[in-house]
Order: sequence, then structure tokens, then C-alpha cells
Amino acid sequence: MDIAAAIIDLLGQRAASASICPSEVARALSPDPAGWRPLMQPVRDAAAALARADRIIITRKDEQLDPDALGSGPIRLRRGAGFR
Repeated sequence: MDIAAAIIDLLGQRAASASICPSEVARALSPDPAGWRPLMQPVRDAAAALARADRIIITRKDEQLDPDALGSGPIRLRRGAGFR
């Protein structure tokens, strides 16, 4: 299971200015409709790694977050300068 590739793939299917929720990635990766929740932390971890590489941006509301200080709460994933 390549979580980073799933994040990039889902963002690539959207408009360049669009964002996705990490739960969309988890749901896309889980064959069991009820089994996506355990994937949430691995998705957040993969998103943080992609953000460190400048491939994506992680936001909360309109604020860009430091990938090393996400804390808890909802986040959104957007394309970064190095997307693709």
C-alpha cells in the first residue's frame, strides 16, 4: 500500500486549486468500508513527509501548517510547489 502515491493520485484528479481530506485517502485505500479509520494516522504521516518534500501543502482553515507540528484536528491536503 503506497499511501503517498494515493495522496498524489487523488490530488492529481482534482483541480490544481482543490484540496482533499486525509479521510478520502484512507477510504480509497481501505477495501472494507468500515476499515478506513486505522489508516488515518499513516495517511497524516505520509502527508507530512510529502509536505517536507514540498510536494503538498497541509492546511487547517486558511493556514498552512508545519508538517512537523500538525497537532490534532482536521487538516486538508493541497498541491505544493513541487507537486508531481
